[in-house]
Amino acid sequence: MATQLLNDRAIQAFLGAVRAGRTKPLTKLNDGDGLYLTVTPGSKAVWRLRYYLGGKEQLFTLGAYPAFSLAAARLERARLRQQLVASPANLAAARQDGFRRSVEKAGNTFRAVAERWLEGKKEQWSPVHYRTSRQAFERDVYPLLGERPISEIRPPEIKRMSDAILKRKAHDTAGKVLQHVGGVFQLAQALGFHQGDNPVVPVKATLPRKPKSGRMAAVLDFPTLGKILHAAQAATATARLSQVVHLAHRLCAFTAARIGNVVEAQWQEFKLEVDPPTWIIPRAKMKAKDRHHDHKVILCQPIAQELLAWRKAWNVKSDSETYVFTSLAKLGATRPISRESIEKAYRELLDLQNQHSPHGWRAAFSTLARENGFERDVVELALDHVHDNEVVRAYDRGERLSERIRLMQWWGEQLLAAQQKTDNP
Repeated sequence: MATQLLNDRAIQAFLGAVRAGRTKPLTKLNDGDGLYLTVTPGSKAVWRLRYYLGGKEQLFTLGAYPAFSLAAARLERARLRQQLVASPANLAAARQDGFRRSVEKAGNTFRAVAERWLEGKKEQWSPVHYRTSRQAFERDVYPLLGERPISEIRPPEIKRMSDAILKRKAHDTAGKVLQHVGGVFQLAQALGFHQGDNPVVPVKATLPRKPKSGRMAAVLDFPTLGKILHAAQAATATARLSQVVHLAHRLCAFTAARIGNVVEAQWQEFKLEVDPPTWIIPRAKMKAKDRHHDHKVILCQPIAQELLAWRKAWNVKSDSETYVFTSLAKLGATRPISRESIEKAYRELLDLQNQHSPHGWRAAFSTLARENGFERDVVELALDHVHDNEVVRAYDRGERLSERIRLMQWWGEQLLAAQQKTDNP
């Protein structure tokens, strides 16, 4: 039996030391019997298994931590060790052969190859990036290309897919989807399922240039922000806007959090029945990964009460790992809504194209808070912005919490007052 050396506390201490620069990347944190955790430069923590084949050392990547837990890594180590004893082989080559067999069994369709490609990326990407990329395949790619033999797909089909995305003005999404689809075809070429040039290349060359709009659109006055909140409320009352998208929009507005963090919010991150109510976003979900603490968002009482009512309506436990804003579409209720669902509501339903976006609440919050006398450092801490000096970074652990509570209470009061003026002119 392997000597197990690690526990989750030791792993967290190790990752914190790497981020702080006290431990160099590529340092190995061993769990025994060839299993170790390492952080590659500029990347994430991954589990690897060291084994020997023909007297030569081999390395095999199991998956990324924390999505691939310590317990899961140990189980996989045991399984692979048994496999090596029964039939010594190069594990990476065996995985590739397994990909090929599964694709052949599925009829060499685009979907079959794409699923193999996504499975490989799951080890490299963050859970959030993997989930949003898979949703893009389900939403934009599979309906048109999924069941087509991958050897028969030509550039015009891919362009029709790309044009459908561009039609809803999702330029960034179109570029990212084409990049992913190109990767699927590269795998198909490597496996021998697609001959000739990658059909994505000429389509990428036809993507229109994205207009240089500078900063994202944002409304910077309370009366107009109140009108936006009013319009969204009215659209929900008439069932033109779904309740789940409406509440996600409200969380964006009242916290000035990034839209990606909003759609990925899980119930276990919220403390709604304490004073003040808080939303603790795990550092792994944040844009800035090089800090030692999670990001604390102070919730004003009205938005906390709205969330509490939503949780009770769905009979969800406060420590549940389920998403706050689950999608009820064909992807299933175990996945969150997409950020595109909120952005589309802003563009089309609320008619805010080039005026205001979900990200615009962050600009509005920063601008209006500073104009109303709140210190820059307090505002930046609330937004979890990268700080430009050591003194500000020293406050990251929450020493200015009382000021941030006052800031977020003020922000909530101003938004509610602005909305009420529009509700009752």
